[in-house]
Amino acid sequence: MEFLSTRQGPAVSIEAAIMSGTAPDGGLYMPASLPRLQAADFAGRESFADIAELFLAPFFAGSTLADSLSDICRDALNFPVPLKPLETGDMPLSMLEIFHGPTAAFKDVGARFLAATMARIIAAGKFAQPPVTILVATSGDTGGAVAAAFHRRPGLRVVVLFPEGRVSPRQQHQLTCWGDNVVSLSVRGEFDDCQRLVKAAFADTALSTQHNLCSANSINVGRLLPQSAYYAKASLEHWRKTGEPISFIVPTGNLGNGFACVWARRMGMPIDRIVFATNANQTIPDFLASGQWTPRPSIATLASAMDVGDPSNMERLRALVGMDAESVGREITAYSVDDETIRDTIKKEYARHNLAWCPHTATGLYVYRELPEQEKRNHQWAVVSTAHAAKFDTIVEPLLGIQVEPPPELAELLAWPSQFETIDADLGSLAGKL
Repeated sequence: MEFLSTRQGPAVSIEAAIMSGTAPDGGLYMPASLPRLQAADFAGRESFADIAELFLAPFFAGSTLADSLSDICRDALNFPVPLKPLETGDMPLSMLEIFHGPTAAFKDVGARFLAATMARIIAAGKFAQPPVTILVATSGDTGGAVAAAFHRRPGLRVVVLFPEGRVSPRQQHQLTCWGDNVVSLSVRGEFDDCQRLVKAAFADTALSTQHNLCSANSINVGRLLPQSAYYAKASLEHWRKTGEPISFIVPTGNLGNGFACVWARRMGMPIDRIVFATNANQTIPDFLASGQWTPRPSIATLASAMDVGDPSNMERLRALVGMDAESVGREITAYSVDDETIRDTIKKEYARHNLAWCPHTATGLYVYRELPEQEKRNHQWAVVSTAHAAKFDTIVEPLLGIQVEPPPELAELLAWPSQFETIDADLGSLAGKL
């Protein structure tokens, strides 16, 4: 299969799309066409890796990675992504938990898959020569997942940019505890400044060539592909049990997670409604309401991994479904949740179910609670839970008056020493650290 820029540049292979991250014209890579699959095609496949292998096979057909896809899926997607019932009755609610990877956030899915594919591409020696530098901007969870996935992989370096004072202490520790082939840089600014620096570095041909720059943000199609696969798994699991499609409420910031859900539905998976839950960064809901796409500086919130004022993957969504708000609105709806409501929701959901949820998951739960009763009765819903509550201990624990124990993998990382440097939000400062 060939891949095209959202800005209609020349077609490239999946290996080239993954290793370049963004297209030369500044666009984002998309498959030339989306394959269509049916639930019946997955008969006999139960595990995440098995379903992902079949779901992703058309994208890798004819590539040097085609014969390795089974091994890639088993190596990278070797942890659960369970769809758990939370409420039963005439308005059932499930939680799609996608945070059971090594860094306790859903970004592990895409980062591990991307690392496994890149390592094989580099080893083949055809599309990239080592060392390759992975340059990644993060508003929280992405950087930790990428660092973990690429740590000590031969031929690969990682440079992580995160906004100074804008991530939780535990998130920052996960961004800065690696060393070896991972460089962690705190940027004086917002996530959008970090993202701007990454785009500027890629646009600088000399700098990009000198360091063999590649992206591991959700602008890289290699990240998005496996994220679509967990929506395939969850929707198939629900379909097999109920004979009904499932609707998702997706907390989203840079729009990779939300777009992946739309992508899975477009490929034929049994998915009904898709609702995006954002924090106080209202760029997407405002676009649907006004018809004007107006990126703006991000606002710091409790749900810091979603603090994005200019979501990159809106370019992909509009390229897929139509540029205008009416076309996008036929595919998704979106609602914004402020910090006070996030706090209140964390407390109410704990009282309701004795379960602690992270601020991002809480945005999704609030949006579900606010749906009209008819919507809840006529559709079967799942809220996507994107991170373990222990990653946000300084927020969740004071609200609930409890201690949230980190899962074992996260606890191990938190014991490692932290190391990072702080830079100004300009390309010269970044170039000096590459």
